[in-house]
Amino acid sequence: MGNNVATFSDQQLEDYEDATFFTRKEIQRVYRKYKSLSPEIVPNVLSIDEARCFRLPMEVVCDLPELRENPFKQRICSVFSSDGSGDMSFEDFLDCFSVFSENASRDVKIHYAFKIYDFDGDGFIDSNDVTRVVETLTDGQLKPEEMEEIVQKVFAEIDMDSDGKLSVMEFSHIIERAPDFVATFHVRI
Repeated sequence: MGNNVATFSDQQLEDYEDATFFTRKEIQRVYRKYKSLSPEIVPNVLSIDEARCFRLPMEVVCDLPELRENPFKQRICSVFSSDGSGDMSFEDFLDCFSVFSENASRDVKIHYAFKIYDFDGDGFIDSNDVTRVVETLTDGQLKPEEMEEIVQKVFAEIDMDSDGKLSVMEFSHIIERAPDFVATFHVRI
């Protein structure tokens, strides 16, 4: 795709700028990255409908160098996929990279980190969600008793109201104490 090819209309670019943390140039860079994942099937120019409806399979998106080694790559795709399948439209892909950009606020990053860890999507992180997080991080290498010990310690440390589940506020509180969170919840495009 050469520099003279108009990928998006001025209105599309303006709308994307308003909805993301990206400049026009960065939006076009994200599109080139999206197209590079499957250049034979991604159109050179996307209409607004195609940008929402045309989807790359999760397996293709997970092979992106920025996600390939991330143990949560499938969960990230599922959270940002507007239909929940993990397959990503360009707009889903753009939203994902916008949240992971250095310009996204800490609050936005915390919101999406919570969603990634809330595997069952019920608005809380419970012991089952923590178990899945630990299994994902350890590639299932822990014994059940080790897993239970970790889950108990997590809740002893973070569950301020002792209700057996973590709210966004409790999660946010613990993330505030992690100075490197913003740096690690970041992907450079």
